[in-house]
Amino acid sequence: MQVSRKAEVTRKTKETEIALTINLDGKGESSISTGIPFLDHMLTLFAKHGLFDLTLQAVGDLEIDGHHTMEDIGLVLGEAINKALGDKNGIKRYGWTILPMDETLALIALDLSGRPYLVYDLTPPSDNINGTDTRLFHEFFQALTVKAGMNLHIQLMKGEEVHHVFEAVFKGFAKSLDQATTYDERITGVLSTKGIL
Repeated sequence: MQVSRKAEVTRKTKETEIALTINLDGKGESSISTGIPFLDHMLTLFAKHGLFDLTLQAVGDLEIDGHHTMEDIGLVLGEAINKALGDKNGIKRYGWTILPMDETLALIALDLSGRPYLVYDLTPPSDNINGTDTRLFHEFFQALTVKAGMNLHIQLMKGEEVHHVFEAVFKGFAKSLDQATTYDERITGVLSTKGIL
């Protein structure tokens, strides 16, 4: 029997205050405010293309820089994904996508194994987009991977325009996560010879 796969996570530190809810079985609806417009756009794409319902309100010390905010949002989103997955019974576990965005091609592959590991083979074509340090997306995905217990590979196969690069990455991540979290009626328990994930 399938259960509701929703989670709510909050995090409050001296650097950030974040409240997030996610429904893995949603319709792609979102309400996102992080104080970083480009990140808002990327997370809106993530929700839409993964068919996840996502609400996120974040306030961080952006007067310093975006590092704490982006890293902590990654932590909270990863924790919420892991919490929403519950015991992982019946899910496909693996997801992968090769996603085009005009001249850009990104490969995303993931395993909801419970073992966090990030391979980030991506050098942004530009260090900055609309005031956001694009190198901070590595920190975002590193934090997410740890809290989600996810093995995640991100590889930029081709890309020249920085907006296209991250749009392809976030859409590909969404499609891969949607695939990995999908139920398969043939799977009894978890998809592992160990018996746990």
